[in-house]
Amino acid sequence: MGRNDWLLLWTLSLLWGGSFLFNELALQGLPALSIVWGRVGLAALLLWGVVWGTKARVPQRDMWPALLVMGLVNNAVPFTLFVLAQGQITGALASVLNAMTPIFTVLVAHAATADEKLTPARALGVALGFIGVLAMLADSAMGGTRLAMLACLGAAFSYALAGVWGRRFRAAGMTPLATACAVT
Repeated sequence: MGRNDWLLLWTLSLLWGGSFLFNELALQGLPALSIVWGRVGLAALLLWGVVWGTKARVPQRDMWPALLVMGLVNNAVPFTLFVLAQGQITGALASVLNAMTPIFTVLVAHAATADEKLTPARALGVALGFIGVLAMLADSAMGGTRLAMLACLGAAFSYALAGVWGRRFRAAGMTPLATACAVT
């Protein structure tokens, strides 16, 4: 990986990880669904502004039903589950449970695709990742309600579904910008 790749990875980590801190702080004064709507609304404004400013292609009409599903499993469901859960648990615990996303993604891809089957190396990665999540959960400060923790796992699973579902957009020739904009 080059220097720009590392910079992008760190930026993504700050943005994605920072959302858990933002949720925790926002929940001190705002209702959960207001936070979700605000987050999605702001993202939509920014992304549509970029699309408009760059004159990027908007997805064709026949793609919108699939994009609606993507918006649900990649945005509406996980954002809502995480914010509601963070009313009962800390952002730290929610972010640790979110680490199940790549593990779930490998398992969903194995079940739902013909070309992403579980190999011995991937199975080892899943096992090591699961052990890593369990190790992070071993901290006694990671308490919370079971329902909230299940909501976080449901959000991580929803992201996994989105990862596999989203493969169709690249195959259809859609740019990541157009896809992100359309599902927000």
